[in-house]
This record gives sequence, structure tokens and C-alpha cells, in this order.
Amino acid sequence: MSESLSPAGDEHLIDSRSLDEGKSQTEGRSFPCPRCGADVVFHIGSQQLQCPYCHYEQPLTIAEHAVIVERDYHEELQRLTQFRQQEQAEVSGVKEVQCEACNGNVVFEGTLTSTHCPYCGSPIQLDRIHELDIRIRPDAVLPFQIDQAGGRRALEAWVRSRWFAPNDFLKQGVQGRLTGVYLPYWTYDSLTANAYSGERGETYTVTVGTGKNRRTETRVRWYPASGQFQRFFDDVLVLGCEGMSPDLVRSLEPWPLARCLPFTREALAGYIARTYDVPLEQGFQQASQRIAQALEEDVRRRIGGDRQRIHRIQTVHSAITFKFVILPIWLMSYRYRERVYQVMINAATGKVGGERPWSVWKILLTVLASAMALFLVWGGLSMMR
Repeated sequence: MSESLSPAGDEHLIDSRSLDEGKSQTEGRSFPCPRCGADVVFHIGSQQLQCPYCHYEQPLTIAEHAVIVERDYHEELQRLTQFRQQEQAEVSGVKEVQCEACNGNVVFEGTLTSTHCPYCGSPIQLDRIHELDIRIRPDAVLPFQIDQAGGRRALEAWVRSRWFAPNDFLKQGVQGRLTGVYLPYWTYDSLTANAYSGERGETYTVTVGTGKNRRTETRVRWYPASGQFQRFFDDVLVLGCEGMSPDLVRSLEPWPLARCLPFTREALAGYIARTYDVPLEQGFQQASQRIAQALEEDVRRRIGGDRQRIHRIQTVHSAITFKFVILPIWLMSYRYRERVYQVMINAATGKVGGERPWSVWKILLTVLASAMALFLVWGGLSMMR
């Protein structure tokens, strides 16, 4: 089931008393403080688990000798085919979890895997969702690097840089609550072997006509061009969940993947998190599209000249590997003049991507000023003749 994210985690939770019989019982997971028993959460400043009450801290638990490794794409596809018949029965639908703190029933829908109990507020996760044979287990997690205050500063700077936004929007800024969310991503590596054919265009000018009709024309000589080359692509990113704007998500790149840790659920403690609903194979199809765009630019450079025509690019992928990584964002939805806009912040770099209102008057004035400047330049050149 595909869902869109909103800033409030409570919208993903349903009181179990209103559910039908189609739910499935699943174990939950929280992280109690060894000193006072309260639930600890991941603290961005210390990059450790911290109790919000007694301030006890402990490092994240990462298995000894744990490393992040690339996994063979085709081997994983073969493994998954063995369990596809079970997938709908065991993974999809609604999962009910009992909160360890208050014994209330918490319901997870769709790809949600980490949230807060709606009754007592304790952080809670699905315990074994990633251990199922039909699911691909996360390889790495990039913990939050920028706290909510830092996210707010990045957002304010982003608002100030929106030149064509309405003045009242620039003055009042964005009002809303930032919500920390971990999103699933696929990364793909591929060695590509490429063959291309096309034409290289070289421009030249000729003078034609006589008298008042004498003028200069630009023409193009075309020459055949072809070649072969290899190019390796490393960590091509694809968002692993649906229901979010691809353009907004893409605007948060690049991600500092070198800072990722071997996956530990403790890094997710206290935050909303999602698992993937974009299958591994579908993710590679999206990655292939990104690779194809990069290869087209590469071919144009190789053809050279002033202009290029590409007739064919044939690409063969080999040595394909992948990772399943969990990356952090700050998410907010805000309202301006009865319309809802969404903004996202890369919680590792502070880069902001978002929807914003536009001032029609500012755009019109800019267009008119540009047209007037062009008219004055054209008039001046005409007088010089």
C-alpha cells in the first residue's frame, strides 16, 4: 500500500478498536533505559542513545567487525523469487503491536516501521519486519546529523532565498512542525559497456544575398561519429518508497553515504521510519534511467563538435550490486493562502528542497523589465546602423 508522508506521525496510527479482523499481530520493539526504565531515543548531538528523563547515555550497538558490503543484485533476485508467494500474506496490510510501556495497541500501516505510541508517546518499532526471509534487510543507516534547530535555520535561509515568492510569505516565513523521518533508499553499482553512433556537427558562417538583402547565415557540416567505452557507476540512489515527490527527493542530493553506519535499529529510536515498497528490480529500472541520462551526456562529450546527433546508445550492465540504506530527512507540510506545500531537509547536509508560492506580480515585472531592456538595446543598435 502506498502512502504519502505528513508531518504528524499520529496520522499513520489507528485505534485498534476501530479495526476489522484483517490485522496481523506483530512484535514491537522499544529501548528501555537501564537506569530509570523510560524509553531512550537517538540523540543527534551526542550521536548516542539518550534517556530524555535521567539523561543516561549509551553508544549505539553495532556488531563487532560489522561492515557495509555491496550485495549481488542477481543473486538476491533469485533468492526473492522463492518467497514471492508468501509476500502478500506476511508483509502487506495492517500490523498491530502492543506497546511495552503502556500495553496499548499500536497499529502500523503500509511501510511504516517506527513511530510513537499514540497513548503514552513512547517510541516503538516493528521488531522483526527486516528479518523476514521475504524482505531485504537494511545494510546501512545514516543517523541524523542535523537537529531540529539546525533544520529550522536551513529552512529559514531557504525561504529568504526565494526571490519570486510573495512578500508576505518572505516576511512570515514557514510555519509548521518539523518531523524527523527515516526513508528507505536503494543504491546500485553497475559496470556499463556502451556502444554509440551519431553525428558531430561543426558550424560555419557564410554570407548570402546582395545589397540590402546581404546577411550572414550559420550552417552546420555533419560528420559520422561512433565509439565504444566503459563507465562504472557507484551508488546510484533510488528512493525505496512511493507517495513522495521524486523532484523534491532528488533535490536533497547528494548524500554523504560514506558516513553511513552498519544498520542498527537503535539509530531509529524516537523517529518515524519506513521500509521499502519499491521492489529491488523496479528500483534498478529507475537507476538505469538515471544512468542512461548520464551516458547520453557522456556520449555528447565524446562526439564533440558544436552540435551532436545521437542515433543509438546500446548499454550492457554487468557486475551489478546494491545496498539497502536508511537516510534521514526533516519533513514539514505548511499552509499558505489555503494551499498546502511540502518541504524536505536533508538531515545530514542541511540541503533543502520544497514547494513554494510564487508572486505573479514579481514575475510579470521581471519579464516586462527584461523586455524593455532588450527593446532599448535593439533600438540603440538600430540607430548605430
